[in-house]
Amino acid sequence: MKPIKNILILIWKCWFYLLTALLVILIGVFWVYPLSFSARTFPFAYKGIRLWAILTFYGSGFRLKVERKKKLDKKQAYIFIANHTSILDIMVMSILHSHHPIVFVGKEELAHLPIFGTIYKRICIVVNRKDVKSRTHVFKLAKERISQGESIVIFPEGGIPNDRSTVLDHFKDGPFTIGISTGAPIAVYTIKGLKEMFPEKFFEGYPGKVKVKLIDIIRDENLTLADKNKIKESCFEMMYADLK
Repeated sequence: MKPIKNILILIWKCWFYLLTALLVILIGVFWVYPLSFSARTFPFAYKGIRLWAILTFYGSGFRLKVERKKKLDKKQAYIFIANHTSILDIMVMSILHSHHPIVFVGKEELAHLPIFGTIYKRICIVVNRKDVKSRTHVFKLAKERISQGESIVIFPEGGIPNDRSTVLDHFKDGPFTIGISTGAPIAVYTIKGLKEMFPEKFFEGYPGKVKVKLIDIIRDENLTLADKNKIKESCFEMMYADLK
């Protein structure tokens, strides 16, 4: 029975990667990339990013169940944070925000991928987490994008935890420093299900319903960097409690 299951998973994952690659070429190259060069046209590029995410996510058999305890202001730029368990997390965050053009802060390694990497560098803020200058440059770019009305998505764990039994890894300072420095509210999400449905191991996973919850929105207009650790710990605790 296990060989049959492995074959079905292999077919499904091959379909996912084929669909992803095809849509990156059709939408990314001919829609997103040409419109990603200025703040004026970026919202139109973002529509293409969302279309890519929607077609790939739902076309691979996934579904979303969304619960919102707070309401987002359509005219407000935010820092969106969530736990990071799968490469599909970026699709989920794009699908959720039709009224908030978002820019991801992502790792530099992805910028070296063929075709995708060229688009990735245009629509993301790329960071080398081992380079202090690179991390400092991220703050500058994030402030610029927020001032242009765009929102920022940062996964505060800094990557997908290597140990799948980890409920929530330690948080980096980045999203909280940017939030306090810019006054942008921090919207706190949890994503449940993708750790099991789309793990990094190739012969594991299955399509299913992903549960997403907007837990809280932290308003930090009157906070200073001295409050950073307090906000970071508060966000960690509320996400951990919801995931447990």
